[in-house]
Amino acid sequence: MERYICIHGHFYQPPRENPWLEAIEIQDSAFPYHDWNERVTSECYAPNSASRILDGERRIMDIVNNYARISFNFGPTVLSWLETYSPEIYKAILDADRLSAKLHSGHGNAIAQVYNHMIMPLANARDKRTQVIWGIKDFQHRFKRFPEGMWISETAVDMETLNILAEQGIKFTILAPHQALRIRGTGTGKWKSVSGGSIDPTRAYLLKLPSGHKLNIFFYDGPISHAVAFEKILERGEDFAHRLLTGFSDHRQWPQILTIATDGETYGHHHRFGDMALSYALNYIESNRFALLTNYGEYLDKFPPTHEVQIIENSSWSCSHGVERWRSDCGCNSGGHPEWNQEWRKHLRVSLDWLRDQLAFRYENSAKKFFKKPWKARDEYIEIILLSRSLENVERFIQNHSGRKLSKDEIIFILKLLESQRHAMLMYTSCGWFFDELSGLETVKVMQYACRAIQLSEDLFGATLENAFISRLAQAKSNVPHHGNGGHIYIKFAKKDMIDLKKVAIHYAISSLAEDYGDETTIYCYSVRKKDYQNFQSGKTSLATGNISVTSRITMESERISFCVLHLYNHAINAGVRTFLGYDHYQTMKDEIGDAFEKDDFIDIIRLMDKHFAMHNYSLRDLFRDERRKILNLLIKGPVEGVVDTYRTIYIKNRILMGSLLEEGVPVPKAFRVAAEVTFDADLQKVLQDENLDVDRFQILISNMRRWKVSVDSENIELLARHKLERLIDKLSTNQSDLALLQRVQEALEIFKLLPVELNYWQSQNIYYKIAKTTFRDVFLPTEAGYEDAHRWVSVFKYIGELLVFNISSILPKVRQLN
Repeated sequence: MERYICIHGHFYQPPRENPWLEAIEIQDSAFPYHDWNERVTSECYAPNSASRILDGERRIMDIVNNYARISFNFGPTVLSWLETYSPEIYKAILDADRLSAKLHSGHGNAIAQVYNHMIMPLANARDKRTQVIWGIKDFQHRFKRFPEGMWISETAVDMETLNILAEQGIKFTILAPHQALRIRGTGTGKWKSVSGGSIDPTRAYLLKLPSGHKLNIFFYDGPISHAVAFEKILERGEDFAHRLLTGFSDHRQWPQILTIATDGETYGHHHRFGDMALSYALNYIESNRFALLTNYGEYLDKFPPTHEVQIIENSSWSCSHGVERWRSDCGCNSGGHPEWNQEWRKHLRVSLDWLRDQLAFRYENSAKKFFKKPWKARDEYIEIILLSRSLENVERFIQNHSGRKLSKDEIIFILKLLESQRHAMLMYTSCGWFFDELSGLETVKVMQYACRAIQLSEDLFGATLENAFISRLAQAKSNVPHHGNGGHIYIKFAKKDMIDLKKVAIHYAISSLAEDYGDETTIYCYSVRKKDYQNFQSGKTSLATGNISVTSRITMESERISFCVLHLYNHAINAGVRTFLGYDHYQTMKDEIGDAFEKDDFIDIIRLMDKHFAMHNYSLRDLFRDERRKILNLLIKGPVEGVVDTYRTIYIKNRILMGSLLEEGVPVPKAFRVAAEVTFDADLQKVLQDENLDVDRFQILISNMRRWKVSVDSENIELLARHKLERLIDKLSTNQSDLALLQRVQEALEIFKLLPVELNYWQSQNIYYKIAKTTFRDVFLPTEAGYEDAHRWVSVFKYIGELLVFNISSILPKVRQLN
């Protein structure tokens, strides 16, 4: 009887975007990466798109796309980020689904996910429906087909959710074995209890819903999935493969499907090199014909369910108490602080439910004046989110739902209503409750989405919701005494990032001192049009005045704003903005402040800024986080270079003495070694940044570093060397026959092995592999005119492959040998 294996990866990251900027700002906890999405991509999403299969000597035998070999879902918020910030990985995921459809009878590996990972049994019916519809439409937009299956957040289910899935055309979902209640053969009357996870997970099951709809359910193998996620079987691919095979039994008389499900981040982020264990295990199983790889859609098509199932409602895969982890102090937590409690979860849930209902009331009563069916309009608002938010698309959307043309102010009103609803769903992202502490990053993020929803609503209706919301949040107590309660945390951490159009203007004004903005520019999700701008310089002091139009590309609201910014020294910046009051007022401000600047009367400038901008004064801390970091780096560049020069002088003056101490066996004083370390680190960085690598200088620096036994900034040096190598090999991909370039790649690889850091060759290996598999044959076949060059090219190319840790005989095509 045939045996099938289907491994499912649930790839997901919570939405981390600043709700006002629609972008992720720098997250220092993810260092050396910009943010956690970037870090997880580097550790997991990228490696799984090009996973290495190694031989016994740990050389690369093949590189494969794991997504083409496993079932997977990606959270829509992650795919949206990948599309913008990691387009190569995004494309690899889409390509894998297309390839898998060819391999599996037209059934692709990808399945959809409810939109923003809301805990569905705790949502109201309207939100459940929108989450499913948005998940489907996002999937169709990206994968260009209708999803057969859908992943439900935390596999948290109730009958209403499953009915909506079936109603919307979804064929199957995946649950944990302990979520099954009882089963029976199709058409038979006797039910058998399978509670406690005793259901046989090697077949598909049919769930008949009270509405008359039907949905197929796959239950993953619990013990093996747990071992993959929490034990050490990913340390060796062969161990992983054999553990998978234990899920089969010779006693079963049907085509078995062994299916496991874990977080996709298990393969690389949670377990380093987990992607390689996965690729090796699948290759091992497939090459030895122990089982066939499949996906849920293909298996279901070949082997329809022969058994019915009933499920346990309000259950999930990650809470033994059902869905209590997302609304009470049930005891489920990360275990890092056993003395803490999670009583705050209940109060956070109650507060957000109250806010959701208040926002829904305002939405429905206002939207029905414009839309025939307000909630249907919300269901289809995803089309605007996915497509360009152009005025043309928005007007077409409104025309479809209202049947009439609206004014600009009415369009802004409608967009703010819909955006308040979008954020009212984002604030229910499950991670807000999953962890241990109310002031945690994920919980603050859901509060930020709530804050944005409140701001949008109060912009429209004036009546305050925030005070009542804060008073409810205050019932939630933090485990960290100085954070107090949820109300304090909301004000201290969530609301502090709130911005309006004037905050965008102040960012523009201050950053214009370092950025050369054109007539039009984009700052995150805002468009800025320059109406007038002047910059004055006096020594190291600068002054800028201007007026601009700032427009939100999300809500289309716009404001004309005038500004003035004064940079005195270092980080001493004073700026003011206000609504543009007309050309006369603006010209007076420019003239008065300009005259004071020409006189170097900085006290008068500050007085005039107070006069023209009242209390609307701002400083460097009011820049958005990434730009603030950028400008601070510019400001410290000079002082840091001065410190390096001082250390260099100390080293140069004392290096002969240091050498004498070394020859006599006397320990070199720490102050001298620090001076040498700073000097060599700066010099090595400069060598690596230069366009042409000075090999002699590089080798001298490495020799001196070894002599004085000093270290360098490993992360920065590794990054510079890696990128330099990648740029060289990338040039080779478009100039394959350039022997001189090939030799430069060889030279770089050889000397970089002298570095006191281990380089990450991942991208360089990918480029080399692509050349080896696509153009190598054409490049090195000898011709009468260039036999010697071809021979040399082949020799160097093979040697580079060895330096990049490839098993050359495995990856290079078998072609006529050169004699």
